[in-house]
Amino acid sequence: MLKQSLQQKQQLKLTPQQMLVQKLVQLPFASIEQRIKEEIETNPALEEANEDEWDGKDEQDNGVGDDAEMTEADNDEFDASDFMEESDEPTYKTSSNNNSPDAEEREIPIVSYNSFQDSLSSQLSMDNLNERQLMLAEYIIGNIDDDGYLRRDLFAIANDITFLQNILTNEHELSPILEAIQQLDPAGVGARNLQECLLLQLKRKKQTNRSVRIAEEILEKAFDEFSKKNYEKLKDAIHINDDELKEAIAEIVKLDPKPGLTYSDGNANVNQIIPDFIINNWNGKLDMMLNNKNASKLRLSPVYEEMVTRKPGKDKMQREAATFARQRMDAARDFIGALKQREETLITVMSSIMNYQKEYFADGDENKLKPMLLKDIAKITGLDISTISRVVNSKYAQTAFGTILLKNLFSEAFQKESGEEVSVKEVKHLLKELIDNEDKKNPLNDEALVTLLEGKGYKLARRTVAKYREQLDMPIARMRKQV
Repeated sequence: MLKQSLQQKQQLKLTPQQMLVQKLVQLPFASIEQRIKEEIETNPALEEANEDEWDGKDEQDNGVGDDAEMTEADNDEFDASDFMEESDEPTYKTSSNNNSPDAEEREIPIVSYNSFQDSLSSQLSMDNLNERQLMLAEYIIGNIDDDGYLRRDLFAIANDITFLQNILTNEHELSPILEAIQQLDPAGVGARNLQECLLLQLKRKKQTNRSVRIAEEILEKAFDEFSKKNYEKLKDAIHINDDELKEAIAEIVKLDPKPGLTYSDGNANVNQIIPDFIINNWNGKLDMMLNNKNASKLRLSPVYEEMVTRKPGKDKMQREAATFARQRMDAARDFIGALKQREETLITVMSSIMNYQKEYFADGDENKLKPMLLKDIAKITGLDISTISRVVNSKYAQTAFGTILLKNLFSEAFQKESGEEVSVKEVKHLLKELIDNEDKKNPLNDEALVTLLEGKGYKLARRTVAKYREQLDMPIARMRKQV
């Protein structure tokens, strides 16, 4: 049965302006640049000011106001009716082009490079394959991932070609074509698993080398024992001694488990990290600045400012134009204001982090990192924890000792037996040192690591040590064993 009732409750709702600020705050440097360009393209009331217009101007203005003055001649040049045609549909509804005829056109350069698959296709075209085989080979190459592996079986690929391309084929026809692809560079490309990838690379080496022949035999006959580092069982299976095993393993570790990445590394600059903050150390005094040297300087369009201030006539189209201009101007002001608030928020949060971790930023010693949580910075800045999280997410800081990810500075506290509180990062750093300096022929298991850490005043459970070891990407003791 339906009934009516009165309820009183409190709700926190963000205004559109606050929501915009929150969205902009979480964007890193590269993304905020792209976001600004998109806003300029979609809002004709927003313009990018040139450097000359910003000389001697207070940056706190963010381009709003005084630099947009126009002479009487300029005012006479523009009128709201200039932006409309005689048709019923005003042009401002179908176009956002606000450039004058003599305005300089700027093109955004696009990075272009050949993909890994393009490289394989170009090599294959020079091979001795007929037209049908080349077409099938292109489809196989399209299924090779960036690591260089073919992770789908030929039966599934043959079915795809049959049903999607209407070309009747099977895995028996595709098998020799795959073998031809596996002869391309880099060595190991087109392998279906790690074992095949390593074997393809070994087969290209000179077989006169005894260590290469033994390495090939290990991969073919005792790959499981090799991958599990069960060396005693491996020696019995292949009938070799310690010296021969050591030489064979030396050949195997030279191989590339992901041959496709060799090509991808050539284009690594495409994904280059751009720091959001730059921290300098001037004789012990830390100085921080926001990296906005390439950031767009925005201003309101003088044309749209004139349209808003001019009293609209009685004509319906002129009133519509004035209303549209006013809406675009309000959106432009909101965006410029949100950018300014974003900068202030980022500087406030980063300054608090830098002061909190002053000893660490002095020389980059991770042992000097203090335990720090999001709520600690939120308490200092007076901002919400969610805002702190948005600021540190995906943001980098450039320092004298390298570029660091801000969220890596946050860690929980660990209390030593002496009662002193240290960062969990310090415990992990010590754990890594113990593993790096262990006897590789007799590596330390988790129980031994617990004992050593306890001797240094860090009492941890074995499962905690195992968790930290896994977070450091350190395998178990058996997998760290060397001959």
